[in-house]
Amino acid sequence: MLVWGMIAALAAADWARLAGGIPWSTFYLAPLLVAAVTLSRREVLLLAGVCVVLSEALGGRAWQAGFPFRVLIAAAAFGGVSLFAFELTARRKRRLALDRLIEEERALRKDAENQLRVLTETSPAAILMIDGEGIIRLANQAAHEMLRAGGKSLTGEPIKQFFAPLANIPLPDNPERILRTTLECKGRRYNGEVFPAHVWISSCRAESGPMLAAVILDTSEELRDRQAMGFDQLMRSSSILFRAVSHEIRNICAAITVVHANLKRVPGLEENEDFKALGTLVEGLGRLASSELRQSLQRTAEQVNLHEVLEELRIVIEPSFAEEDATVRWMIPEELPPVVADRHGLLHVFMNLARNSQRAIRGCADRRLIIGASVEGDRVVVRFSDSGCGVARPDLLFQPFQQSSDGAGLGLYLSRALVRSYAGDLTFEPQAYGACFTVTLPAVKREAKAAPA
Repeated sequence: MLVWGMIAALAAADWARLAGGIPWSTFYLAPLLVAAVTLSRREVLLLAGVCVVLSEALGGRAWQAGFPFRVLIAAAAFGGVSLFAFELTARRKRRLALDRLIEEERALRKDAENQLRVLTETSPAAILMIDGEGIIRLANQAAHEMLRAGGKSLTGEPIKQFFAPLANIPLPDNPERILRTTLECKGRRYNGEVFPAHVWISSCRAESGPMLAAVILDTSEELRDRQAMGFDQLMRSSSILFRAVSHEIRNICAAITVVHANLKRVPGLEENEDFKALGTLVEGLGRLASSELRQSLQRTAEQVNLHEVLEELRIVIEPSFAEEDATVRWMIPEELPPVVADRHGLLHVFMNLARNSQRAIRGCADRRLIIGASVEGDRVVVRFSDSGCGVARPDLLFQPFQQSSDGAGLGLYLSRALVRSYAGDLTFEPQAYGACFTVTLPAVKREAKAAPA
């Protein structure tokens, strides 16, 4: 409206001075400059054409000599000035918009840097940034604490001094390629102490060149816990194996004792010194077998959440089955009562049964393992059923030192002894094809809720 008002005022003034012969063509540039700020390019050119027509029509020179040439010059002048003003205005708008965008991006980047700095400094894991020369460019507080730097700064130190394998990792030259990997290595603190570490590595680009970002965890505690747990499990397994072997020895001693007692009826044999010595040896062997380790099962057995054990088993075995193009089908109900067992021992039994099934289905057309669980009375039954070639001699399955076994021949023997130590049992169930092993465990009785008064 302002532009059209200006044009109307100029046209009226130009028409009023028509008698005086004073041309007002130059003043028509004012509304064009104003229009360049708000109107589009097409609208500005259209307005320039209107101004040309008005200046010629009201200037008193219409249809005089040189009229086409004057119109052409006026159109070029008005159009050129209006377009020039429009482009200047548009460029200024773009510049202002770009400046606002740069300010917003600068603010966002500063905010992101602050968040990243807070995240880095408060992270419990050590974070290092390493340049292409193997020099540490950034280290958070956790890295200083892990490496026992004290008051020293890690910035500028060679990474080879602390984590030698990180100094030998080549950085990709192509910015589009990103290196992502993990490794386990040995780290060295400032005081020379060596510790195990797990490292997550990724490459990135900085203004100074390619960089390596490393997130490092000290796994000393994890290693100690794992070794302690493994030692405890070894002691428990050894104790159970000793009990199982002692049981077999006692059975043999009992049979020898019966034979020895029967031989006493032979006239004159009872007075034989060697016969008496044999009886003494059998009796001593029986007492020795009876003096098995008294590690209380009440202390090793506990209430175990079977869902959690089976979920750990899923994490452990499914990748190896997938590598052999075999499938594991899980048929586990949502509601399972806790069982009386040892968590790690039970997991080892399940892993042994799963590995046996994996060996059995290897090379078969149908490679499948079904793991199911059900509640049967006061017991929880877990079944491992595979689609392998079956078992030729089921009567020899749980005998120790089987010659046909891939290992020492103690897997099933020790697994059954372990399950029996929880007052459960491990048995073989015949089926049409394949093999099925059943682990039976005592369920923890739930206390009955008191009836409301």
